Amino acid sequence: MKDANFLKEHNARNVWHPMTHPADSLANPPEIIVGASGVEITDIDGHRTVDAVGGLWNVNLGYSCAPVKEAITAQLDKLPYYSIFRGTSNDAVIELSQMLRDFFEPDGLSRAFFTSGGSDSMEVALRLARQYHKIRGAAGRIKYLSLKKGYHGTHTMAASVNGNANFRTQYEPLMPGCYHIPAPYTYRNPFNETDPEKLAQLCLAALEDEIAFQGAETIAAFVMEPVLGAGGVIVPHESFMPGVRQICDKHGILLIADEVITAFGRTGDWTGSRHWGVKPDMACTAKAITNGYFPFGAVMICDAVAEVFENDTTGKGAIASGYTYSGHPVGAAAAIACLRETQRLQVKDNAGLRGTQMFDGLNRLAETYDLIGDVRGGHGLMSAIELTSDRATKAGLDKPRIARLQRAAYENGAMVRISGSNVILSPPLIVTQDQVNTILSALEAGLAAAA
Repeated sequence: MKDANFLKEHNARNVWHPMTHPADSLANPPEIIVGASGVEITDIDGHRTVDAVGGLWNVNLGYSCAPVKEAITAQLDKLPYYSIFRGTSNDAVIELSQMLRDFFEPDGLSRAFFTSGGSDSMEVALRLARQYHKIRGAAGRIKYLSLKKGYHGTHTMAASVNGNANFRTQYEPLMPGCYHIPAPYTYRNPFNETDPEKLAQLCLAALEDEIAFQGAETIAAFVMEPVLGAGGVIVPHESFMPGVRQICDKHGILLIADEVITAFGRTGDWTGSRHWGVKPDMACTAKAITNGYFPFGAVMICDAVAEVFENDTTGKGAIASGYTYSGHPVGAAAAIACLRETQRLQVKDNAGLRGTQMFDGLNRLAETYDLIGDVRGGHGLMSAIELTSDRATKAGLDKPRIARLQRAAYENGAMVRISGSNVILSPPLIVTQDQVNTILSALEAGLAAAA
């Protein structure tokens, strides 16, 4: 390994970083993370901080999860790779599929289609939705509905259902046939409605209106995150997702739950759909399925959808989609170990407790700092504050002050994620009470620096 001076000198010179302007990375070189243990990360200068980002929503079990690391090593020695395209499989992926069937049984999901990550999972789910309707003789159902502020990945189909212009504008035109309804976002919405329950009903009415406008017979699926993550941790009212489920059932539209962030305990329940008491037709997973240690994902599919494919005799049910690394044996072995450890530790329970602690702490900070326009969370370890320069106008805070906030928080013990005017907090689900307090105190230092 090159020494620290070399790494600092060449930082960002030859790497284009995701979700970042190349010039910004050059002007403001990213932190070089060289070590991690438990819930803490260490940079090249030896500075240790609590990771309030959880890698990228995915390191639920922390950075020292021995069972997952050991499973990866053992699988590399046994079978480092073989494809699961037609004619071959592997023992790890078969075992994992049964474990996932059992895990997702309360969600009504029984079949797994394996992918390399979250964007892949969403891409496959969108394809399968169109194919499902074609097998059933409804080839006109090709459109998709989704929420503004939603995020569903970076592939062209997935990006087309994204509801954030930041992920769309520079790449348009994207896929036609994708339409968006207002998100149940109480801080900013076209209805100027701050009551969560009333807003949920207004958004559901907008969904019904859009279906009527497009024609139900043209719509394949509605896509949503149970809690909107990258959009700034937008938590819908408890009536919203059940209402979406009812409307989809009424019109023969599939409901695809984007569980890439919310599955495996982050909401304080094992899945985001289960948190709201909803059974989706498909659920997209990735991230925490291997604790972030291996790129891996799965689309989980309900019996009713699966049976349409499995009972097809026309050939239309043949799935012409997949990836070289679908069902990778090392990823499958990692997922098996991760799932066992996730259930053994019952991390959803700690996510609920520590999520409440985090949410309460953020609300206390909002009483002191006018920079905080909105506090969101309270459902597991998904929290955010939206920063503003003026609470009355809700104008977003300028980038230099946001940068000062992030830097001061880092220097005072916590890595936090900035997304626009939002500070997003999603630490590993094994975070302790003391570590949440560290995150809150570091964030307070950041707010003071930005004030």
